[in-house]
Amino acid sequence: MRIAVLDDYQGIAATLADWDSLQAEVTFFSDYLGADDDGVVAALAGYDVVVAMRERTPITAERLARLPELRLIVSTGRRNASIDLKATAARGITVCHTGYLPSPAAEHTWALIHAATRRLDVELGAIRSGGWQTTLGRNLEGRRLSVLGLGNLGSRVAKVGLAFGMDVVAWSQNLTEERAAEVGARKVEKEELFATADVLTIHLVLSKRSRGLVGSAELGLMKPDAILVNTSRGPIVDEAALLAALRGDRLGLAALDVFDVEPLPADHPLRHERRAITTPHIGYVTREQYEIFYRDAVEDIAAFAAGAPIRLLELPPKNL
Repeated sequence: MRIAVLDDYQGIAATLADWDSLQAEVTFFSDYLGADDDGVVAALAGYDVVVAMRERTPITAERLARLPELRLIVSTGRRNASIDLKATAARGITVCHTGYLPSPAAEHTWALIHAATRRLDVELGAIRSGGWQTTLGRNLEGRRLSVLGLGNLGSRVAKVGLAFGMDVVAWSQNLTEERAAEVGARKVEKEELFATADVLTIHLVLSKRSRGLVGSAELGLMKPDAILVNTSRGPIVDEAALLAALRGDRLGLAALDVFDVEPLPADHPLRHERRAITTPHIGYVTREQYEIFYRDAVEDIAAFAAGAPIRLLELPPKNL
C-alpha cells in the first residue's frame, strides 16, 4: 500500500503518529501541490491512499478520474468541502475523517480580536524597529460582540465575550431566542447584528446559503470603527467588497485567518492592507489537534486495510 500525506507544511506529520505500524510506503508532501490539475495528478499517481489536510488540496472529480489506483481518502477533521463525495462514491473510493478539536479555532478567534483591538501588528513592528507606542487600544468590556453563527465554535467565542463583560448578540438563519439564551447571548435580527457590532465574528459552515453572505450591503451597515473577524471560511465574505470597505475607511479593521484562495497569493492586496490583520489559516493548527488528526488517520487506514472502515465521511444534506 502506498500512502500520500498531503500539505505537511510544518514537516511534522511523520513524528505525530505510528505510521510504521501500517507496514506501507508513506510519502509526506510538505509543499503545496498547487492548483494545477496536471501537477497534482502527477504527484499522486500510483498512490492507494491520500491523507488530505483539511481543504488545502482539492480532490475534484477531474483529479479522481485520473487517479485510478486511489482507493481511500482520509480527511483530517469531520468535513471537507474540497472533496467531491459524489465522485468518490461513483468510483467506489472510501472516504474517512478524523477527530477534531473545536477549541483551537475559538482560541485563535480571540487572539485575532485582541490583536485588532490593541493593534498588536503595529506595536510589534514598532518595538522591533526601535520604536515605542504608536497606537491607542480599545476596551472590550461594555462593547458589543456580534456573533454570526452560534454553533459549537460561535458559542465558545460568545462565552469568552461574556467573561470580558461584552454585550453578546447573535444571528443566523435558524437561530432561536432559546438557543441564544443557552449561551448567554441575545438573538437579534441580521441588520442589527451588523449595524451595532463593535466586533463581528463569523462562525458559519461554508455552504450555498453562507457563501457571500457578508457582502457590500452588510458591510455598509457596520460602524466605521468596527472590527470584522473571520476564522471560518474566506468565501463567506465578499473579498472585493471587504477591500473596498477597508480602503474607503468604512470599516475599522478586518482580522482574517481565511481567504478565497489559499495559500494566499504573494501579491494579494490583503497582505499589504493597513487595515487588515492576517494569519495563514492557523486557527486549527496546534500540536494537540495534529496529534488527533494523524493518530486517527493511521487508525482509519488500518481499519480500511482490515476490511472494516471507520469514520466514514458522508455527503452533507442537499439543502446546505
